[in-house]
Amino acid sequence: MTEVRVAGVGLTRFGSHPERTGRDLFAEAADRAFADAGVDRTDVEELNYGNFMGALAEHQGHQAPLMAEAAGVRCPATRYESACASAGVAVREAVRTVAAGDADVVLAGGMERMTNLDTEGATEGLAIAADDLFEVRAGVTFPGAYALMARAYFEAHGGSREDLAHIAAKNHENALPNEYAQFRSEVSVEEALESPPVAEPLHLYDACPITDGASALVFVSAEYAADNDLDAPVAVTGTGQGTDRMALADRTEIAATPAAADAATAAYDDAGIGPGDVDLAEVHDCFTIAEVLAIESLGLADPGEGIAAAREGRTTADGDLPVNLSGGLKAKGHPVGATGGSQIAEVTRLLRGDHPNSEHVPDAEVGVAHNAGGTVASAVVHVLEVAE
Repeated sequence: MTEVRVAGVGLTRFGSHPERTGRDLFAEAADRAFADAGVDRTDVEELNYGNFMGALAEHQGHQAPLMAEAAGVRCPATRYESACASAGVAVREAVRTVAAGDADVVLAGGMERMTNLDTEGATEGLAIAADDLFEVRAGVTFPGAYALMARAYFEAHGGSREDLAHIAAKNHENALPNEYAQFRSEVSVEEALESPPVAEPLHLYDACPITDGASALVFVSAEYAADNDLDAPVAVTGTGQGTDRMALADRTEIAATPAAADAATAAYDDAGIGPGDVDLAEVHDCFTIAEVLAIESLGLADPGEGIAAAREGRTTADGDLPVNLSGGLKAKGHPVGATGGSQIAEVTRLLRGDHPNSEHVPDAEVGVAHNAGGTVASAVVHVLEVAE
């Protein structure tokens, strides 16, 4: 297999961009990725693009050719949809394509516009990632679904709203220096606890925001990097994907996310490492309880121990295993079709040492990115390592 390097990463600022189109956002991210990579756009052999709800938010299907045009590339272009894991799946296929030797240069990433919809419209758009027949028509929303998962976790392992509030406070603090973050403001544990309820036990500051944004990454083979004298020190050494039953009611338990565990096992095996080798992680914290479930599925905490990790300082910036140094979905933002690519970009910057929070992980050599769709019916995990 060919070693896959991350030659360049590009992001837009995450937030509200009502004046911009989706193709405009992706063009900005791609421009930054190419500038970071030093790769000629004519060398790109494929575009793998993630998007979830563009047909609803922008009345625009068949987006991949538009995004190829926006990015200035002329090559086969494909849109990948896997709910909030859309960009993660697009990245995975890019990595597999380069690793298999089918291409030397692939552009991957994603985009989502959400704030042009009102709250009701965005909620309805996101809801199509749930089981329409057995969940949506019964009135289940994603805050409600994750509240059910939080309650199940508390019943199985214990935990409290204060534990979740520490996760919110941690990720908001991590986002403060991140120039791409939607919320660069502190939220204290007390403020999180006193915020209004959304779906008990989850309150306002347990939830990620509605976000516009785009991500783009240039993946190249190690041979291409060497032949073109690229500065691409980070390699994607492992990739894995998992799937679970769609409806929560059909699962054997909802206090764990086996799709993510399956994806992590595959990614670790692919990389030839274990959870004990991981120095940092970017995980899919669409709700605070989701970060708990993610680090347990990744093997970074034993079942029942993830809930206290932030409160005990194990996953804070100065902890043994920093989690979501970017601010996570919780504070950096969550443009659903772009998030998986953004996580890879943040891990890359942290490992290269050019992220504003790299000072907290100066010796880090291994990072993982965990991207989930819906209530983790879909999950993608990638392992990134410093290769040189």
